[in-house]
Formats: sequence, C-alpha cells, structure tokens
Amino acid sequence: MLPIAFAPTYAHPLPSGHRFPMLKYELLPEQLLHEGTATEADFFTPQPPPDADVLRVHDADYYQRLRRGQLTRQEERATGFPWSAALFEREVTILGGTIEGARRALKTGVALNIAGGTHHAFRARGEGFCLLNDQAAAAAWLLAHEPTVQKILIVDLDVHQGNGTAAIFQHEPRVFTFSMHGGRNYPARKEASDLDLPLPDGTDDATYLRLLANTLPRLLDEVRPDFVFYLAGVDVLATDKLGHLGLSRAGCRQRDELVLGLCHRHRLPVVVCMGGGYSERIADIVEAHANTFRVAAGLWA
Repeated sequence: MLPIAFAPTYAHPLPSGHRFPMLKYELLPEQLLHEGTATEADFFTPQPPPDADVLRVHDADYYQRLRRGQLTRQEERATGFPWSAALFEREVTILGGTIEGARRALKTGVALNIAGGTHHAFRARGEGFCLLNDQAAAAAWLLAHEPTVQKILIVDLDVHQGNGTAAIFQHEPRVFTFSMHGGRNYPARKEASDLDLPLPDGTDDATYLRLLANTLPRLLDEVRPDFVFYLAGVDVLATDKLGHLGLSRAGCRQRDELVLGLCHRHRLPVVVCMGGGYSERIADIVEAHANTFRVAAGLWA
C-alpha cells in the first residue's frame, strides 16, 4: 500500500487568470492511476479533523474568523485566495489528510498528500497560498498522541522558505525545522528555522544535490528523529515562474530519491506533501510531482 490523501475539494475553482495552478490537483491523481504508480486502493479521502487538532498550532480567534469568512481584506489578499466556505473546507480537509497520513505512515513507513505543505501559514495569519499549516498540525498531533514519536524533523525543500513552520515551532525543541530555499525569493522577511540553507539564483542540479547530500545525513545523525515530514515542492525547477533556481526535472527526482532513500534506509516513517510548483506548462508541474510518487512507490510499495 502507498497511502495517498486526496479529495475532489483539493481542486478548488478560482477566478479566471489566477496564477495558482489548481488544475494539477485534478491531473496528478489521474496520471498516477493511468500509469499504475498508484491504484484506487492506495487513495484515501481525508476528513476535516476536530478543531482541537488545528488549535494546537493555530490561534483560536484566527481560526474562527477564517471559518466564518471574517478576515480583513488585507488578510485575505495576503493569502492569495478569495475566501469562500468551500475554500475553508478545502484547507481544513488538506490538513486532515496530512494528519491521517502521519497516522498511516507509522504503520506503512510512508504516506503522501496530493496537496499540503502549506508552510507559509503562521499561528494567527495566512499568506502565500497557505491558510492553515498542515505539516505543523500533523507534527503537533503526533507529539500529542504517539508516545513513540519524541523528535520530528521537517525537511522543507520548497523553493520558498518555510517561514510559518519555523515561527510556529520556534520554541518547540521536539521539532527541528530545516529549510533549503532560494535566498532572494519570497518571503522577503525570513524567519529563523533551526537550519536554513539559502541558495543563490540559478543553483543547478549538481550544486543543489551536493549540498543536500552533505547536509541531510548529518542532520539525521544529529537530530535523531522518530518521524520526518518532507515538503517536496517542485518550484525548484528551472522552468518555474516563481522559483529562480536551476534544477532539471531529473535533478528534482534525484532530490526525492536522496531524501526518501535516506528515510527508507533509516526506517524513518515519512509524510510527503507536494508544496509549490508554478511552471508555465502544467505538464512540467504534474510530471515533477509524479516523480515524487514514483520514487516512493519504488521504495515502499
């Protein structure tokens, strides 16, 4: 089994011309099924979790205003999405998928979410297409419910720094946040992860993979995590409109092989979320995301 969280609500309708590629959430599951990387039995439909599971990492006032559509115009603009009740349902369902994925990964070794990786969501605000922080909520859920999980490593390889996640866990020693990202990219004001590796524009495959290979094994030895969350953003591609790095699709797949291969060899349960991807051609985004699932299937399925 390759547990994969997906719900039709992930593909939320947006105004014409919106720059967020929502179509990928329809195409990616279709591609995985078509090629046989996943079967229908691998997919599970997540449900919104109890409020308590969200409120471990989010402020109650912010969460209730988000639910009721009471964000200010400035707050809504910062998220990048026009608010609706359906949008709230989408966000809380994605968060539920990552929590359920964490529960399943303890048994299977791995779980993936077709969406997720909403690392720009802070305790009391959203920004950058992120309203609720799914990996933060799932990490907090594990620490609250699973006595075997005492230390968590978040490996954030989206091209944008995981600022919301870093801020949420700033004073939580049981969660180690590692973000490797474009140094001059969004957000303009970075937070302090436990380890930040800012990269120059145009970083190529060889440079990127060498740095990651020199860093992640050491982190596993030093942090000694019981569980890993991996944010596998494909906005590191050279074709990405918002990324500014220089990775090829093959290099992006090698990145996934490195991270997931280490988790598999160390027998570390891992939840993988897709994060960002903004290449001009939707096919480039879907293919790069599909590679992440192919790598996972090759190791665990």
